[in-house]
Amino acid sequence: MTNEKILTEFTRILCDLLLDESIHLTMDTRREEVPNWDSFNYINFIVAVEIKFDVKFKIADIESFANVGAIVVETARKLNREEPNPVLVNSLNR
Repeated sequence: MTNEKILTEFTRILCDLLLDESIHLTMDTRREEVPNWDSFNYINFIVAVEIKFDVKFKIADIESFANVGAIVVETARKLNREEPNPVLVNSLNR
């Protein structure tokens, strides 16, 4: 999935959470630039992203994301990580 597609989905998630269809996120958007995106809504946003994309962020990552782009890049990295081949894993465990 491309960063652009992830960013589009993030915008939809945040619009739904904050009940504000005027929100337009960019890679450079910071939380303090978005009205009502407080710490509580930030956690709700992160949980919604984890559910939507079936990813899990480390607490240290969540605390260190400087802008939306950092969350997009980490999400893409997690999505693009190749799953281990079960046949190979099973053969190595014998």
